[in-house]
Amino acid sequence: RLRVSSALASPIAVVRLSAMAACASDLMPLTRETASSIELESGLAEPPRSRASPPRWARVALAACAVAVAAALALLAQRAAGSSAAPPPAPTSVATGHVVGLAEDGRPRTPQDGSGNGTRKKPHVVLILADDYGWGNLGVHRHFNRTEDQKQAQAEVHTPNLDHLVRHGVLLERHYAYKICSPSRSSLQSGRLAVHVNTVNTGVTYWNLGDNVSGFAGIPRNMTGIAQKMKEGGYKTHMVGKWDAGMATPQHTPLGRGYDTWLGYFQHANDYWNEGMPLASTGNLDICENRFVDFSLYNETYRGPVTKAIRKELGCEMCPGHLQIPNIKSQVNATGCNQLHNGSFSNYCLSDSCYEEAMFNHRALDIIQSHDTSHPLFLFYSFHLLHTPLQVPESYLSQLDRLVEESGGRPIDSANRRLYAAMVLYMDTMVGNLVAALEDRDMYRDTLIVFMADNGGPVYEPGSANNHPLKGGKYSDWEGGVRTNAFVSGGYVPADRRGEIFDGVVSIADWYATFSTIAGVDYFDAEANETNRYLYEHGLPPLPPVDGRPQWDNIVSGTNGRADPLHLSENALLHWPFKLVTEKQEYSFYQGELYPNCTTVENLADGPLFSDFHIFGASIKLSANETVQEQLTYTSDCGYGCLYNVLEDPEERHDLSGDPAYADTLLHLLETLYDLNRYNFNPDRGSAALQACNTAADLGGFYGPFVDAEAFYEGLEPLTRWQQHREDKIKARLTKLNASLDRIPEVVTEEFIDKFGIRDFVVQRNLSNGPLLDTCLAENATFPTAASTRPGGSKAHAEHGWFGRWALFH
Repeated sequence: RLRVSSALASPIAVVRLSAMAACASDLMPLTRETASSIELESGLAEPPRSRASPPRWARVALAACAVAVAAALALLAQRAAGSSAAPPPAPTSVATGHVVGLAEDGRPRTPQDGSGNGTRKKPHVVLILADDYGWGNLGVHRHFNRTEDQKQAQAEVHTPNLDHLVRHGVLLERHYAYKICSPSRSSLQSGRLAVHVNTVNTGVTYWNLGDNVSGFAGIPRNMTGIAQKMKEGGYKTHMVGKWDAGMATPQHTPLGRGYDTWLGYFQHANDYWNEGMPLASTGNLDICENRFVDFSLYNETYRGPVTKAIRKELGCEMCPGHLQIPNIKSQVNATGCNQLHNGSFSNYCLSDSCYEEAMFNHRALDIIQSHDTSHPLFLFYSFHLLHTPLQVPESYLSQLDRLVEESGGRPIDSANRRLYAAMVLYMDTMVGNLVAALEDRDMYRDTLIVFMADNGGPVYEPGSANNHPLKGGKYSDWEGGVRTNAFVSGGYVPADRRGEIFDGVVSIADWYATFSTIAGVDYFDAEANETNRYLYEHGLPPLPPVDGRPQWDNIVSGTNGRADPLHLSENALLHWPFKLVTEKQEYSFYQGELYPNCTTVENLADGPLFSDFHIFGASIKLSANETVQEQLTYTSDCGYGCLYNVLEDPEERHDLSGDPAYADTLLHLLETLYDLNRYNFNPDRGSAALQACNTAADLGGFYGPFVDAEAFYEGLEPLTRWQQHREDKIKARLTKLNASLDRIPEVVTEEFIDKFGIRDFVVQRNLSNGPLLDTCLAENATFPTAASTRPGGSKAHAEHGWFGRWALFH
């Protein structure tokens, strides 16, 4: 009796509907009235003039049957096509059992203003994302000054503008993200938990020709971005800064995700001074040998590289002096002075205005100053700060030293800690500039400012953040890796909530639904849903639905909107107040009040060291010996599970997994994590594509979209004869390199590591010059021998021998 409309007339839809009817017939003797009601509620028949209401038991039983059959058939269809993935279930509320974001009838809820303040107009929204921001590097998290170390820590952390916004806003003390950059940023832009959009820091050059939807780095091609939702709600949308959510096609760019304009870079990081891609920025050497610059400006009339002329408009009058050579070590030092010591740029120092973050701030201020306030503004300000490489203008190092002294502190004894603290000070100043510009335009009172970090601070050297008193850091599922600095502020925050602390759980994925609701649009992703028909039919992984939920009313009312399980990663689950952590976790240690310091610098031969190295796509270990690798990265093993009550034990010091009183809780969380992991989204993202390098060369040495991008670039000047000759030579070189990588990847990788001194760059000891990754600034400091005692008493040797084809040292 079920008639299939043309909109649903796909083979799978026919099978599903037929199965529903068969299931219903076997389950109960349907009356004509009950069958008619099924047609009506399915939208497959016109409503009759009059009908009897079907029995409640019939509706409930039929609905349950239909859901079960539909899910089973979807799984069978995927398996038949070669895919074992199943679409993840829609999130449900523990309290009501209803699908989150849907009304009781299953339709999207009508969007509300979301302000909690009646019929206020839509606010301007300024979303600020800090990169690799340590928990203990924010002023409001330095509560105590009882000990000398606590007083010193307060003297070093200077965030007056951020602290002011917190005091006049709401501090979000349980804001969770993924443990590394790109997954968190993909989650923020798409509204999916990282496990349902992207869990890897894949290089932007990757491409799987067999999957033109998800076969790339970052967010799948056909997911709707948050800026697209904001535009739908009438917002003018702009972005500055780090993207790190895909690059391969025009749809992957910020413009493709709904931003009207963008100034920034695509990858995990670049050089702050010349925007190149030194190994020190990301730990990754791509198949283009990191030769190119990652710095672009996209808008309606221009889509291409940031040229000298554009840099001048952004306040930088000087040439960055980037050389298109295999980029291992930064071509400039921490304060922007050339360190190659040859050529026309020897002894050449860039001005403060040429610091990348200065140009970002220049552009953001221009956006605010020129904005037509008759339209609401959505500005996404995505800092490069505080990601490596640790670089900052000399003037901010001097300013930091003065502030530390004026606060009664001692000179900072670690070079990296000093650099990181100066970068924090710089970031805070740039936020202050934004607030001042909003106030000058009389926009602040109608603005919602949302500040967050993409993950916890990196506690390996040279990351040099401090998550004290939390455990661990970036790359781990400990609180120090996934619980991030976050707050809301601005005039849009209700007056009676300002200065409050919100302890409810918030996911970085929730801002998609939260902003959509404030903008007056629903957050259902119709494009992704439509694309799934194609994906099912071609045996490709379907796109999961939006996981985020509106949190503004919860923040305003002080209600925890996530009391149900939050899937932090494939190895971790938070079901408030209990948290499950499984498997091996890197960087499993506590940082002191002052970290790093001379003691940790002197023991760097034993770690903690950065571990996520990739050369031409191959993962490179620090050691061929697994035990040594784990020692160098301070890895601990939770096995099947460590259990913590993070409400009572936020520092994760007391593992409850061995306590019989919590056996049922442990089992429940393990079962839940196992069940949720069955729906993780893990498409084949392919491998590095030479086409990405060729496109970069054609752009004059700048990264950009390389698939279906023929008509994308706009307003570019043609290359000069000299530029064309240079780029042609580079293309020939990279073509030859990639042909060799296809034939003998291990030999080519090993030769490259030896030729360009990558082993020396990574290994801690240069016997003539001291440690390479950090320096003790205290007087009379001495450096240790090649082997030193790691905390806990074990030894980790940093010898330079080559003991495995994919290891840097033993």
